[in-house]
Amino acid sequence: MGRVTVRRAVERVSPSGRRRRVDSLAAEEPLELRVNGKALAVTMRTPGHDVELAHGFLLSEGVIGASEDISIARFCEGTGPDGMNTYNVLDIALAEGVPPPDTGVERNFYTTSSCGVCGKGALDAVKLKTRYSPALDEVKVTPEALTGFPDALRERQKVFESTGGLHAAGLFVDGELLVVREDVGRHNAVDKVLGWAVLQNLVPLRGAVLMVSGRASFELVQKAAMSGIPVLAAVSAPSSLAVELAEEQGMTLVGFLRGDSMNIYTGGERVVETA
Repeated sequence: MGRVTVRRAVERVSPSGRRRRVDSLAAEEPLELRVNGKALAVTMRTPGHDVELAHGFLLSEGVIGASEDISIARFCEGTGPDGMNTYNVLDIALAEGVPPPDTGVERNFYTTSSCGVCGKGALDAVKLKTRYSPALDEVKVTPEALTGFPDALRERQKVFESTGGLHAAGLFVDGELLVVREDVGRHNAVDKVLGWAVLQNLVPLRGAVLMVSGRASFELVQKAAMSGIPVLAAVSAPSSLAVELAEEQGMTLVGFLRGDSMNIYTGGERVVETA
């Protein structure tokens, strides 16, 4: 398995002078995802929880809907300069009867760590139809609960603590933080959380709040909708398309969740004084 962090010598410059020190960097390596032996996508990610990442990715692409849709996940052989397996190629075998991915939504085999929909084969394929619509989810959450989520997420960001270079996503249900995942790519962090939920047989994620450490982009709203999540909260701003999609899907979208304040862009009826 690849390293989550990498140690590297740096030169620190400050008003007190220059000095050499060893710094920790967040690792970034490619992961090639294959489905039934056929290459589907390559994403730049932080190594670790790759099977979760694959499950979450396939869920958010509409390929699978539950853990039983996958029969096996296995790493393929691929050696690095040291002759050891890089664990950077993962093959997913779909269960019998599960249709393979539509080639129209292939990502042309590459996504960056900052973009979750780069390389989509067709513009129409960007918007996917969820089998778990969040629109009818009647979950309620208080402002007090929401304002506590960023700190709860931050306390579990262990790799960020040492590198300062990772995004995080966390899943809350009834105020309890169930899982946190970190990655150089915000969409990968979300995929890992969703993949964990798939493997725990928790999808659709009714009554859940997905908390992300950065901005709320279109692809994050789409991923939440594809897993049935009714509430997406972010510490930073949403994009215009993210707000449009959240409204279309009947989701609650919260941005600028900092301190004791927030902006509610859609679905404000779920945020109430008494949950």
